[in-house]
Amino acid sequence: MKKINSIFIYSIVLISLFSLLGCSVNKANIDNELKSYFDEKNVEGCFTLLDNATGKITVFNIGMDTIRYAPGASFDIFNALVALETGVVADEKAPILFDLPLVQDSSIQHMNLIEAFQKNSASATQFIAQKIGKTTMQLWIDSIGYGNKNIGDETTNFWQNNTLQISADEQLGFMKRLYFDQLPFRKSVQLSVRDMMSQINNSVYAINYKTATVKDKSNHLIQWVTGWIEENRHVYFFTTVLKSKKANINETVASISNLENSTAQQSEKLGVDITNNILTHYGFFKGKK
Repeated sequence: MKKINSIFIYSIVLISLFSLLGCSVNKANIDNELKSYFDEKNVEGCFTLLDNATGKITVFNIGMDTIRYAPGASFDIFNALVALETGVVADEKAPILFDLPLVQDSSIQHMNLIEAFQKNSASATQFIAQKIGKTTMQLWIDSIGYGNKNIGDETTNFWQNNTLQISADEQLGFMKRLYFDQLPFRKSVQLSVRDMMSQINNSVYAINYKTATVKDKSNHLIQWVTGWIEENRHVYFFTTVLKSKKANINETVASISNLENSTAQQSEKLGVDITNNILTHYGFFKGKK
């Protein structure tokens, strides 16, 4: 029985690993018209859209689409999945019960996972990752094949300091697996995390995404917006990556760089604005897709 179970688990891990390597962009439709949306904000960037019904992938700046960057707060998606699956966090609404000796910011002691997730709380993410532990974290990173799968020797900052990196193409694949309950977590866990990503859900469309701001190895500001949009029960997955043209954070994006003192939506407003402009360009938000 143990041998059968081991083979079954190993097979599931392999399926998860190979299915999460990203979405192939070899046959992608290249749309250079999207360049203007990045130029008007004085940033470099790429955008990838997957029409799930047809499998069609549309990309602007395909070269950047496969470059890996630190995930920053977009790693909160993965962190929350592992925390809920392993019981490190009882559920998304219960207080996380922060241990004050490990968390200097006492204001987040009674924060629940939903609040921490939506506020991009770096302290909360660090605390949860510490509670998960390096061995368990690495096991899940490896089994899912998340980005370059490298977390280094510590558990407090690897998603911010460019130890762990992931590409826009890989983020797109991750979003698709999460949406369809294809990750090796309980369905209830994946549903909880999807709900935490919800931004707008009305009679016309529903859009879920996670934002992040982080620096690359050259000190350029990187912003992520990754998720999906649904209209008429038709889902499209997208990932936007922005990169400041100058190191040390240029003036265009300097005002949104402080994650700890603002909400996630305020912090990543530039990336969200560009994403919304592109989706509008493609005819979304009208319920006609």
